[in-house]
Amino acid sequence: MIPVLFITIPLIGGLLSYLLKSSGSAKNFSLLVSILILILALYGLSLDKDSSALKFNAEWLPALGSSFAVSLDGMSRILTLLTAISFPLIFISTYHKDYPHAKNFYALMLLSQAGLMGVFVATDALLFYFFWELALIPVYFLSSIWGGEKRIQATFKFFVYTFLGSLLMLIGILYLYYHTPDRSFALESFYKLRNTIGPKEQSWLFWPFFIAFAIKMPIFPFHTWQPDTYEQSPTAVTMVLSGVMVKMGIFGLMRWLAPVLPGGTWLWGDTASGLCIAGMIYASLIAIQQDDLKRMVAYSTIAHMGLMCLAVFATTATGMQGVMIQLFNHGINIIALWIVVELIERQLGTRKISELGGLAQKAPGLAILLVVVALANIALPLTNAFVGEFLMFSGIYTSTATTYNVVFTVTAGISIILSAVYMLNMIQKVFFGNTNALTVQAKDIKWNEKLALISIIILILLVGIYPKPALDMTKGSVDLILAKMNLKY
Repeated sequence: MIPVLFITIPLIGGLLSYLLKSSGSAKNFSLLVSILILILALYGLSLDKDSSALKFNAEWLPALGSSFAVSLDGMSRILTLLTAISFPLIFISTYHKDYPHAKNFYALMLLSQAGLMGVFVATDALLFYFFWELALIPVYFLSSIWGGEKRIQATFKFFVYTFLGSLLMLIGILYLYYHTPDRSFALESFYKLRNTIGPKEQSWLFWPFFIAFAIKMPIFPFHTWQPDTYEQSPTAVTMVLSGVMVKMGIFGLMRWLAPVLPGGTWLWGDTASGLCIAGMIYASLIAIQQDDLKRMVAYSTIAHMGLMCLAVFATTATGMQGVMIQLFNHGINIIALWIVVELIERQLGTRKISELGGLAQKAPGLAILLVVVALANIALPLTNAFVGEFLMFSGIYTSTATTYNVVFTVTAGISIILSAVYMLNMIQKVFFGNTNALTVQAKDIKWNEKLALISIIILILLVGIYPKPALDMTKGSVDLILAKMNLKY
């Protein structure tokens, strides 16, 4: 029943939040709901992986062969944990932010959490698609109502990209459904198709799914919606988008593409890997040139997600496990960066790097916390990202799925060097040097922001120093994916 509660608690909580009379009540209630979900997620980690509490299956649309089937395996557990951790951090770090019609804002935030949880636990293709759309709809309204001056253009582009991607995925799902012997949307029925659908069909079926997931990550050249949407969305919504929602794309690759269409994955693996590499280098170079903090962090996300996608197509146990742990690591690290961007903009009214400087003199606590997060973002040893990136690079280098493994490894390494360039450059220009007329009025961070950032840094160090629990949790999912892909043409 735990997967069902992951969905129903934020869903009901969002509806109740909408009915509350005052904005303050909606804010506090939403925070309490998110904490309750976090407690439930932590409880779920304590249960044995075969526990009946981690699975649920009931009739939903029996005439279509679709059931309300949800389950928590290793990959689902780590992503639902990320989602459960992210929302309290977002609500706490933006606690002093006042939104017009706040009860509507928090109701939509909780609805998006329900959709995200549904995506990560669904084991029925039609149910997966339903939650995929449910997670996107509230984000569209959050961005278009509470966003910046150019929010309408940005959210329209976001809608067009995601709608086209979702439509392509639906076509692929329906094609697979009509080829299942039992006319079922069940994940296990889809897995069995890899023995009956030939290489030609898998070759073209690969693209509807890959494009939908590539848009969500996003991967070059399907990324152009992302910087604009991140820039124009409220920072709390941007945290949801980059901290959790982009992980839907990688999750889709590992759950619904690679094991269902292994032939297509092998046939187009080098092409997809080439797009990942191109996006990593391109986004890193663009990030170096950015003067807007939001756009810099947005482009850095494209580069990091590209590395994860590349490791998926390496199809090695080491690389896959690195991806799973890095999904969690990147989520919490990027949320910490957005917290810093939010408080700088709220205090000083600007996100331009060229207008800032010397903030460490006025906000030493913030400077110290940001340096730790930035070092984690560039994968310094003893931080969480080092574990994930080391495993991913090992998997890419040892891959037998491609003859370009050395080229991919070296080129991906260049993007890591570039990430150090733009992160350290940002720290130097924003926090060090002399203050100016604008930054001299800056103040150190408040208790809620300290609480959120310190919590993230504890997680960064815990996973970086002792990653074994996360690795043990995801091993079974990695083994399953590779076992389902063990069919060569």
